[in-house]
Amino acid sequence: MNKYICYYFVQIMIDKNLFENTEVAFQLKSDSELERAYFLFKMISHEPLVRIGTAATNFALKAHLPVEGLIRSTVFDHFCGGVSEDDCLNVIDKMYEKGVCSVLDYSVEGKEVESHFDDAMEKTLKIIRFSDEKDAMPIAVFKPTGFGRFHLYQKKGEGKAFTSEEQDEWNRVVERFHAVCKLAKERDVELLVDAEESWMQDAADDLIEEMMSIYNKEKPIVYNTLQTYRWDRLDYLKNLHTRAKEKGFTIGVKIVRGAYMEKERERAEKKGYESPICENKLATDNCFNDTLTYALEHLKDISVFIGTHNEYSCYLAMDLMEQLKIEKEDNRVWFGQLYGMSDHISFNLADNGYNVAKYVPFGPVKDVMPYLIRRAEENTSVAGQTSRELSLLKTEKKRRKL
Repeated sequence: MNKYICYYFVQIMIDKNLFENTEVAFQLKSDSELERAYFLFKMISHEPLVRIGTAATNFALKAHLPVEGLIRSTVFDHFCGGVSEDDCLNVIDKMYEKGVCSVLDYSVEGKEVESHFDDAMEKTLKIIRFSDEKDAMPIAVFKPTGFGRFHLYQKKGEGKAFTSEEQDEWNRVVERFHAVCKLAKERDVELLVDAEESWMQDAADDLIEEMMSIYNKEKPIVYNTLQTYRWDRLDYLKNLHTRAKEKGFTIGVKIVRGAYMEKERERAEKKGYESPICENKLATDNCFNDTLTYALEHLKDISVFIGTHNEYSCYLAMDLMEQLKIEKEDNRVWFGQLYGMSDHISFNLADNGYNVAKYVPFGPVKDVMPYLIRRAEENTSVAGQTSRELSLLKTEKKRRKL
């Protein structure tokens, strides 16, 4: 029998109701919020509605129609914490009362000017200071392309020579990375760096490794993100592990399945190179679970943030922690889910004593729309995710007799 099936079987037999407790999962949702969540996931479950809604929303925003209030009261408030850090405080405090921490994620995307990159850096520095002041926020996050142009990372990763202007630009990117990593180390706040498309990721990987070699000497502060729908990520981690032992630094990794699958496959086919994406869902699941297993088995050198909405991967992690005698509250292991999704995982794990953090996106409504659209499209494309959310919400509605 496959080793993962063995782990799942054992854990499900022991804790078969762990993620079924909807009273714990939705304890922070009022009746109206529960109804709104059910309505949103019902809409997201229909791909044509998502396409039509996306097009209509984009048109309304570009035409400056007065729709931000409607967006704010529906999809925005469900998937986002607020429009600013202070606006998120109520969400942060309420979740922390139930043992769930927050990772504030400034989710403004698609801007490529120097002033924006400086603003994003200042926003990240502010969040790190904010995190240092609140026990509910032990972790901060940013995206590489928040600090520099996508094309610059791509050109660097391809080994192409920069112009003098591009070199100056790249130097500023490096300076921004140093600024946030240095403050994170001073304030003892763990710093996650998100992953993006494969054709810019090599340069980001190298730069993040450079940051690890400087700021992760005593303990992991800087975390790279591995998208395990890429078949090469476990080998990358093993090679990084070898280099880290040679150079004397510890590794921080966030492991996720990934967010750019269709775009990756289409580009590979168009340009005629081997797709970096696993051939199917099973291969992706195995890659994620193998990477998770490797990290937990080498916890002395590798701290791990397990970013997953997959219940079986959570069961696997719990089984491995028990077998390897890793305490539930060990700060080297965190579970993470997105705000507005998989509350049955987050709050039940926290209720059972594990370290859990929700990614809490925030930013101006109009600027966060690309993020929200991607969330809707991903929920539509992931088989079983939306139906599972709907089933649990329906169970809780029945329990409350709504």
